[in-house]
Amino acid sequence: MFARGKNSIEFNNVFLRSSATISGPRERKGPLGKYFDDSYENSYCGEESWEKAEIRLQKDAILCALKKLGLKIDDMKAIVGGDLNNQIVATNYASRDFNIPYLGVYSACSTCTEALIVGSLLVDGEFGENVLVVSSSHNSTSERQFRYPTEYGGQKPNSMTFTATGAGVAILSSVASPIKIRRATIGRIIDPELSDTQDMGRTMAPAAAMTLKQHLEDFEIDINEYDLILTGDLSKYGSEVFLQIMKEFNYNVTTNHNDAGKMLYDLENQEVFAGGSGSGCISLVSMGYIVDALKKGIYRKVLLIATGALMNPIMIAQGETIPAIAHAISLERSKQ
Repeated sequence: MFARGKNSIEFNNVFLRSSATISGPRERKGPLGKYFDDSYENSYCGEESWEKAEIRLQKDAILCALKKLGLKIDDMKAIVGGDLNNQIVATNYASRDFNIPYLGVYSACSTCTEALIVGSLLVDGEFGENVLVVSSSHNSTSERQFRYPTEYGGQKPNSMTFTATGAGVAILSSVASPIKIRRATIGRIIDPELSDTQDMGRTMAPAAAMTLKQHLEDFEIDINEYDLILTGDLSKYGSEVFLQIMKEFNYNVTTNHNDAGKMLYDLENQEVFAGGSGSGCISLVSMGYIVDALKKGIYRKVLLIATGALMNPIMIAQGETIPAIAHAISLERSKQ
């Protein structure tokens, strides 16, 4: 691996060897439900609390990804992952039964791509042959974490996004496989000086645009290098802002852009407001549908740009604005 430009990394020998997705009931009923490995019929996932349900989602996804390769957890050199709970407790508790090194990461809804970047660095740095990456979110745990308890029943505006319930896992490896991880761009914090916690899409859009612009400049590539540029969690209104900012940068992304928050649900027929969000959102879409589409040749190169709002309710109550970040990583069909 080596540095490219100001913020980017090019990897030499990192492959996505296996992936798995486990979702909640609403996600299964969405347009991409058939691409998930398994789903639960209710948000408790057979557990006694929502937090324990999210732990179950992660553990199920980890075991599913391993089973696809006929591997055991001892074949993994490390686990890298995170979630949206305080102190990333879902990932901590999901990983405690696996006796291997663990790195917990957090960058809100962009935790998915941050974990993929850290895992790729470990593999390309020859720390080990296989590294397991996991990220998740749960609608009910995140609602009471960042807004109000679900039982509160507060009014929600159309600009609000619906946090996805689900977990996605990738096994990154130096062993050649159909999908290669080649490029990554580490984002920087962008603060648009907004403070509406119920309109995260517009808040995170500038960070996504800045990361994409930096990615293109660092690698000296055209916007059409990728068949799909998939942002994570901008949803309906944030996507509109993202496209407008890219137009101001003299980039036309209208033909090869989509957003995981718009893809995960049927916005017309499911009550999800502006679309999906949460670190589980882009994890489900990318480790489910995108991996499948790359293997089938529907896509040749896909750039994932997951976005995160780096705030908590205490800072907002103190009158602070919401800083945001976006990390990008590419998934490409391998020439193996």
